[in-house]
Amino acid sequence: MLPVLDLSDADADADAFRRALREAAHTAGFFYLTGHGVPDAQTAQILDLARQFFALPDAEKNAISQLKSPHFRGYSRLGGELTNGRVDWREQIDIGPERPAVPGARGYWHLQGPNLWPARPAAFRAALQAWDRSLSTVGMRLLRHWAVSLGAAEDLFDAAFASRPETLIKVVRYPGGTGHSQGVGAHKDAGVLTLLLVEPESAGLQVERSPGDWVDVAPLPGAFIVNIGELLEVATGGYLRATRHRVLAPPPGTDRISVPYFFNPALDATIPRITLPPELAAQARGVEDDPANPLFSTYGENAWKSRTRAHPDVAERHHGIARAQDPHPANQSGPLHEGA
Repeated sequence: MLPVLDLSDADADADAFRRALREAAHTAGFFYLTGHGVPDAQTAQILDLARQFFALPDAEKNAISQLKSPHFRGYSRLGGELTNGRVDWREQIDIGPERPAVPGARGYWHLQGPNLWPARPAAFRAALQAWDRSLSTVGMRLLRHWAVSLGAAEDLFDAAFASRPETLIKVVRYPGGTGHSQGVGAHKDAGVLTLLLVEPESAGLQVERSPGDWVDVAPLPGAFIVNIGELLEVATGGYLRATRHRVLAPPPGTDRISVPYFFNPALDATIPRITLPPELAAQARGVEDDPANPLFSTYGENAWKSRTRAHPDVAERHHGIARAQDPHPANQSGPLHEGA
């Protein structure tokens, strides 16, 4: 069982909550979050709209295909995404901040741009934009508590998110009985933190608590499943460690809806390195050294690496990146990306 934290406890005893938050991220990298203040009606609406969208005819969903977006936005068909070079068996729509494209963009600045919104369901766009506002508030509250718990100023991370944060929402459906076992392959998230909404009683998410030891993570009513991303690992010299996770395909006759929300800073933001108190610094494990997945302190570099690896068809069509290439000379191995 993952740790369960109640964000409302911070109002009564902030120090105790911060210690629990720090330890959950240090030991597990994942936890359940209750008391977050997001109404049940809002979460139910998001899941209902997801169901309505995925019930649309394929032609209508493909009208907003991600292949039409140089910004990696829109709908990805079943099998349209990769992790570690293997096909993920899910369909999804990717939604980011609604902004104009950057004129003459290079590298990760290609990730900024408009979304491809479905015509139906009618409430989809407004609901997902409200979801972004609600969850960004939760994400920033957590970051401020983390900063203090690590011996830093409460506003340490504020500047990185103050202007044009590059949040990402994925609305995802995993079908069962397809003959594919990989819903999403093992990976870490590239950003700062993830807030995951999952339908009740759905299975499939697994967390690697130690090498080769995969633990099932079932939904908890009223809770988000929270995990930290690679940038918090970088910021803390590995005291907080991003944890690998994966999703197994559902059994025949079932499917799984999930809505991960990736709370990420501006594309050009560099996450500050924290000088930990001596007692915490002694427990820092260092940033994981994986030549196949180099970590960068600038969010846009991590995101560009992840998106171009996960969607090589989009990268090739819009950015001239051949599938055998990698957009960063330091990156030489298979795709990693965000998603649960």
